[in-house]
Amino acid sequence: MRTAPTTAQIALNVQRHGSTPPPSKPSEPSERAEERSLSFEGFAYGCRIVHQSAPRTAPLLLLGGSSQDRYSWQAHEKWLAPLCTLITVDLPGYGSADFLPSRYGIDFLASAVKHMLVETGMPQVNLFGGCFGEVVGLRFAQLHPEFVRRIVFCGAAKRLPEIYTDVVPRLSHAFERGDTDAAVGGLVRLFMSNPGAGKVRRHAAVTRLLQRQFMNQTPDEIKKALEHNTRLVTHGCYEPLPVPDVPTLVFTGEYDTLCTPEMGRELAATMPVARFTTVKEADHLVTVERREESSELIGRFCTDLPIDDLPYCTPVESPGAELAGVTPSR
Repeated sequence: MRTAPTTAQIALNVQRHGSTPPPSKPSEPSERAEERSLSFEGFAYGCRIVHQSAPRTAPLLLLGGSSQDRYSWQAHEKWLAPLCTLITVDLPGYGSADFLPSRYGIDFLASAVKHMLVETGMPQVNLFGGCFGEVVGLRFAQLHPEFVRRIVFCGAAKRLPEIYTDVVPRLSHAFERGDTDAAVGGLVRLFMSNPGAGKVRRHAAVTRLLQRQFMNQTPDEIKKALEHNTRLVTHGCYEPLPVPDVPTLVFTGEYDTLCTPEMGRELAATMPVARFTTVKEADHLVTVERREESSELIGRFCTDLPIDDLPYCTPVESPGAELAGVTPSR
């Protein structure tokens, strides 16, 4: 069931560093990075832990998008690592982990997250999930709430976007028949907002870099991406299970056209105490286009600092409380 080690998968936050781990930035004395190789039910996978010896909050587990890997968040470390221990992971079927057949669904990936936390001795974490990472993260929180201290979701939805279900099968077929140009062009349009939608920081530069990185996908990366699409369409992205009653924040870029702000509000409304906001001048790739601001937002929330009235965010809402007609407590 295992395969030979593969190259790290393309990062949708456009921070791919190639097939080998990039050099870490010089660490502060209180920080050190550790690589762990693990196996879950016969599938090899790995995680990266940046330890903080004087943390201000629980460890932060970062679950990125389907094509991100455990190195995709290194550029955020200078803002997040001083606050707490950081954990990133290549779950089975993603990044450099073993290929995972699509018959294994979201519950399996959520169980793999639990396995990783048990194996690495992390009894409770602040949970971040971006895009597909939200799908896995939410299922993990629903099935294993005892591990979750706080929740932050970005670019999130409780239903597959129509644009995804309409476009992705055609793009997958384009990859399968070798029409890479058509497939890459479609993927870039899927993840990036229309330039006419509104001002987005670094839109042109991120678009060019994203296109170049999609063009450089290896056969292994393409195979995993196609299997991911099959997995998501087959198993779906949401189950109406109880969500732990912990501090929760959902945010996205104000011009996100893949998982729109309305979809984010819809998800936040299903959670007991969730708050919602959008980051200005950003779209679905908000954690790239406004890296410092999104890191600050995550860090402030996880350390219980106020997030109201931040200049780069729209007014914070409480969709669930507003639907219930009650005043939010936070």
